[in-house]
Amino acid sequence: MNQPDERRRDAERTRREILDMATREFADRGYDGAHVDEIAERTRTTKRMIYYYFGGKKQLYIAVLERAYAQIREAEAGVNLDHLPPAEAIRRLAEITFDHHEANPDFIRLVSIENIHRGEHIAQLDSLAALNGPAIRLIEQILKRGRADGVFREDVDAIDVHLAISAYCFFRIANRYTFTAIFGRDPVDPGRREQYRRQLGDMIVAHLSASAPQ
Repeated sequence: MNQPDERRRDAERTRREILDMATREFADRGYDGAHVDEIAERTRTTKRMIYYYFGGKKQLYIAVLERAYAQIREAEAGVNLDHLPPAEAIRRLAEITFDHHEANPDFIRLVSIENIHRGEHIAQLDSLAALNGPAIRLIEQILKRGRADGVFREDVDAIDVHLAISAYCFFRIANRYTFTAIFGRDPVDPGRREQYRRQLGDMIVAHLSASAPQ
């Protein structure tokens, strides 16, 4: 076996394990409450090794955020929507976001934590535009097709559509416990999952299909 290849695979595995544990630690404890020592204890590595790979706690946290956003973008990019009519394509994209957010509550916690810090760390991500630009371009392409077919209104842009989809999916997970306490209804109740998933698609498609206000 080629030793450089083996060492590279070991390094990649170690880095992935550190990120996995750091994701849980930051999601559970927040940026201020998380400790590199505890992350090291829970992985097959040392604090020195974490600093070697990432440079420090701040850089590790930024790497966790970067991977978290990359994973949702990979899920979006992994589905071919070109063969679907525009209304079905935007519905499918909304469903992808719905499924991802439900399956990755740590992502929701991390985003909430970063908003507490007013986006201080994510703003330092060099890859931010490269990560999120494709998501907006994908929506733009769907909107363009819908307008060309005469089924989508002209006065809604891709960022606003992204906001509407994300807001619904994010709120459902981030506010689960407060919403349940206030209204006595769990928005993540498995028995209502398909209803909420369909409702999201219905709202987005209805909004895009409605006539612009005069």
